[in-house]
Amino acid sequence: MSSERTAAGKRIEALRRELREHDYRYYVLAQPEISDAEYDRLLKELADLEERYPEFRAPDSPTQRVGGAPTREFPSVRHAVPMLSLANTYGEEEVLEFDRRVRSGLKGEGIRYVCELKFDGIAVSLIYRTGMLTRGATRGDGDEGDDITENLKTIRSIPLRLRGANSGWNDVEVRGEVFMAREDFEKMNAERARVGEKTFVNPRNSTAGTLKLQDPKLVARRPLQFSAYYLRAENKNLKSHFENLQTLRDLGFPVSRHTQRRDNIREVIGYWREWENKRESLPYDIDGIVVKVDSLAQQKKLGAIAKSPRWAIAFKFAARKRETILRNILLQVGRVGTITPVADLEPVFVGGTTVSRATLHNEDYIKELDIRPGDVVIVEKGGDVIPKVSGVVREKRKHGSKPFRMPDRCPECGSKISRPRDEANYYCENTECPAQIKARIEHFAHRGAMDIEGLGEAVVDQLVSLGFIRNYADLYELQARREELLGLERWGQKSVQNLLDAIEESKKNPLARVLFALGIRHVGASMAQLLARSFTIEAVIKASREELEQIEGVGPEIAESIVRFFQDSHNRDIVRRLAKSGLRFKEEGRRRSRSSAVSEKTFVLTGTLSTMTREEAKGKIEALGGHVTSSVSKKTDYVVVGSDAGSKLEKAKALGVQTLEEEEFLKLLNR
Repeated sequence: MSSERTAAGKRIEALRRELREHDYRYYVLAQPEISDAEYDRLLKELADLEERYPEFRAPDSPTQRVGGAPTREFPSVRHAVPMLSLANTYGEEEVLEFDRRVRSGLKGEGIRYVCELKFDGIAVSLIYRTGMLTRGATRGDGDEGDDITENLKTIRSIPLRLRGANSGWNDVEVRGEVFMAREDFEKMNAERARVGEKTFVNPRNSTAGTLKLQDPKLVARRPLQFSAYYLRAENKNLKSHFENLQTLRDLGFPVSRHTQRRDNIREVIGYWREWENKRESLPYDIDGIVVKVDSLAQQKKLGAIAKSPRWAIAFKFAARKRETILRNILLQVGRVGTITPVADLEPVFVGGTTVSRATLHNEDYIKELDIRPGDVVIVEKGGDVIPKVSGVVREKRKHGSKPFRMPDRCPECGSKISRPRDEANYYCENTECPAQIKARIEHFAHRGAMDIEGLGEAVVDQLVSLGFIRNYADLYELQARREELLGLERWGQKSVQNLLDAIEESKKNPLARVLFALGIRHVGASMAQLLARSFTIEAVIKASREELEQIEGVGPEIAESIVRFFQDSHNRDIVRRLAKSGLRFKEEGRRRSRSSAVSEKTFVLTGTLSTMTREEAKGKIEALGGHVTSSVSKKTDYVVVGSDAGSKLEKAKALGVQTLEEEEFLKLLNR
């Protein structure tokens, strides 16, 4: 290697070390040593050197924060340890009850709590291998999330390389919250309004939307920040959550400096009261505090129930309330035709943001509170996120106001709307209703449904807006309009062909996927599988409520929803067109072991299994020809009982249904 290249390599490494140190001092210590202009000068020097000497490029270089190419979709990844959600509480009595349960579970052991501010942001997981950031993911459903590594790399407060990575911190997971400061959010919204772009409702929604952007370069322009609150390391003997937070700072992560360790629950309540009064002094939104048992050994002993840990709780602040005038009650149509009344309000500042729209839930809610257009109403933000109208100031009501009455026609398409028995909502059953078209097509093409790669939100929006598609049956006629597609903006030969190939490939999906893709209310993926085992599509269309209810797991509400969907002439016509296009509308018999003890048996799963997740158990049962339902009845053959089993176990005993402990269940699978 020439002396020039050697010198360049040394300078590159020195610049990287210097920039990482400045990031640490700025984001973690809050003690910057240089100006932004000087930082940018150093970064440009590094980028120029890496351009001239590409052999020295490295994935953890500060110049690589916006190196990722746009992605069509985010692949799913499984969390090694589930990202549990916290149980919420709003009152002191409930927190005292939480403390009682913890003490009961630890049987007299000494307990210390860690109190943290509950950032109003988006939880993410970061994986570091040999000290380098290799994966970043959203929480998702707790077990699986979306891989958004390239987007998270753009956040400068997330280190691409751990400090002290050479001292054994090789296999590490860090979790934390991505958020926006209020001032940054307001500046961004003001700039978007100036150039005529749609503004965001609040910092949290803006953060969530930003992390879903498919181009990291766009993410890099948004003012996202990160605060860490969790550390897991395979080769380290970690003992205290509070001490882990200090370790996270040492590794280069920003951690809230307001976190405190308290000796008893009364001190925890004092911390909560303090921050309920001081929350406005912070530059970012919080909606409560998080209380955690400090000892990791005690956390393990307490364990979890369902999706929430027993050793932690979210202690939320009370909702904020303001008065304003209800200008009108509007109707909003959702993806599956749900008609939701929405309050059109005189703008009012509540909980850090200006609110001009708020949910009214449903007709019963409006009648119960006697909410009328023109009323002075009370607006509150539950959990500081979702605004709602919670009451009426009756003494300020104007003379002659009239009660609100729900119309009988859809505000978007004019079709008749109906309210199913035992439900609170009205629905528009017309799948070609303009308000539903785009969302229904997106659902149809989704990965869990027909899995049509390349048919994301932006493409659907373009094709619908230009009149190429009005429903999902139109997708299978796009081949005949290939030349027209080639003439569209941002479309080329390859992108058009890829989309048409993906649409053609989707015809191979089984009936269960097709039924789920249709978007029938209450028919999720599992219910679609149950229907596909018992009916062809023709039989489903003709089935009565009574016939549908004969299927284990199909109750009156689901049966009525299916019947109503296929009673609509628009829907029947679309299904006929799908059949004509070649979609598979008959379930092909799956191979099953003749000796399987599971075949044709109906199972219900309850509690937590130690050897597999409930989804994995469900998959094993179905692979052997069995069925899994969510409720226990006399038709249930087995109830599989894990730890912390709930009311389903009691119902099984009451009905005389056979129960299986996990070991017995595993033996049955292998029989």
